[in-house]
Amino acid sequence: MATLTASRTAAYGLDLGRLGPNWYAAVMGTAIVANAAAALPVHVPGLIGFGEVVWVLSFLALAALVAGRAVHLTRHRATAREQLLDEPATAVFYGCPPMALIAVGYGTLALGSRLIGTGPAVAIDLVLWTVGTGYAVLVAAGIPYLMITRHRVSALRANPTWLLPVVAPMVAAALGPALIPHLPAALGPAMLYGCYALFGASLLGTLLVLPVVFAGLVHSKLPALVLTPSLFLVLGPLGQSTTAVNQLADAAKTAAPALAGPALGFAVLYGVAATGFAVLWLGVAITANLRALRAEMPFAMTWWAFTFPVGTMVTGTAGLARHTGFDGFTGLAVALYLLLVAAWAVALVRTLAGLLDGRLLGRVRVA
Repeated sequence: MATLTASRTAAYGLDLGRLGPNWYAAVMGTAIVANAAAALPVHVPGLIGFGEVVWVLSFLALAALVAGRAVHLTRHRATAREQLLDEPATAVFYGCPPMALIAVGYGTLALGSRLIGTGPAVAIDLVLWTVGTGYAVLVAAGIPYLMITRHRVSALRANPTWLLPVVAPMVAAALGPALIPHLPAALGPAMLYGCYALFGASLLGTLLVLPVVFAGLVHSKLPALVLTPSLFLVLGPLGQSTTAVNQLADAAKTAAPALAGPALGFAVLYGVAATGFAVLWLGVAITANLRALRAEMPFAMTWWAFTFPVGTMVTGTAGLARHTGFDGFTGLAVALYLLLVAAWAVALVRTLAGLLDGRLLGRVRVA
């Protein structure tokens, strides 16, 4: 019986034809745990070491997922085409790959440099940020274009996943400034202004989509219980934009000194306002998800929505703590990080269990 079981197990493998772009959310969620550890405005023994371990995990996960998606895109072209062009519910998740690339790249510079050296870390981050930013801009323009011209969607059925494509450039805006000290001086202003442009593009895109999303939620509710975690996605543009303006304020000191003062004032005023609404919405999202869990919400990859958006709030409030010196922001950043790590651990364990027992990607006969 044991031999037969082993034989059957060996005869099955993961179905990469079902490996959609939504899987990059797991990489994003893992990377933000590492990046937020480096950003926290407190010194805790072992925190950076923990961040380095999680960064390595995110880097390996990204490499494995890129390889898996390469197989998907070459061997399952019809499915890939359908996911992008004919399934709007899947197409919006194309916002996840560029955010994963950029987040892992930043982690390589912020944490991986101690392990692999500054030079290689800068090179990797520069490549991942450049590729990810180009990808983000393409997605931020391309998915709305498909919604307008091809996808059959209704604004009355909008949900928070619609935010994913327009948030991607904000991640580039938030994490690009870290490269400025490592670029030739002449390129510093170009990077600074480019990141501000990405910030504006994403912010205005979010302001365009967010009212539609809320109207859809009020009118049609969420179409499935398992989508309840997507309510956390509203936190993404709020926390990431707060992170962006604070990072840009730091970068302006060297790249555009004349703007450093106004940039810092804008970072604090905008960041505090955005964080206020983020905390308000966090309460809504937590309450709705507790209700869904009581209704026996099943595990799905949507649970990774518990991670990256909360992580952006950690990095955003950490930036505010750095620039204001207000202990309240420090305490909020720490509390949010504890929430983030707990959510990440649950999502990670459930995902690994789902992969091992075949519930997530399914198993197909390979031998």
